[in-house]
Amino acid sequence: MTIFKEKLEEEYLTLAEAKEVLEDIERERALDEDREMRYELTRAVEHVNRFATLDVEESEEFVAELRDLEKVDEATAYKIANLLPEDRDELRSVFAQERYSLSGEELDDILNVVAKYV
Repeated sequence: MTIFKEKLEEEYLTLAEAKEVLEDIERERALDEDREMRYELTRAVEHVNRFATLDVEESEEFVAELRDLEKVDEATAYKIANLLPEDRDELRSVFAQERYSLSGEELDDILNVVAKYV
C-alpha cells in the first residue's frame, strides 16, 4: 500500500520572502514557552539568515526583471534570484535541465540583471 500526499498548491519564494515567513513562525513559537522549534525549522532559519542578502521588495523587483527576459520562466527566475550566479558556468547549471541552451548574449543579459542586485 502506497500513501501519496496531495499537493494542494505551490508557490515560489525568494530567500527574502522565505526569511519573512520563517521569522513570523519563529515569533509565534517564541510566544508559546512549551513549544520548541524543530531541528528542520532551526536549520531553515539559519540558512535564510545566512544567504538572504536582498530585502523582499528588491527580490520581487529582481524576479520581475528576470521574468521580462525571453528565456526565463517563473521557476527559473526564482532559482536565479536565490542563487545569484556570478558567471556563465554557474548560470548554465541553472539551465542544465532545460531542453534548450542559451547563447552567450542571453547569458550575459541575465548576468547583467544579476549584477544590478549583487
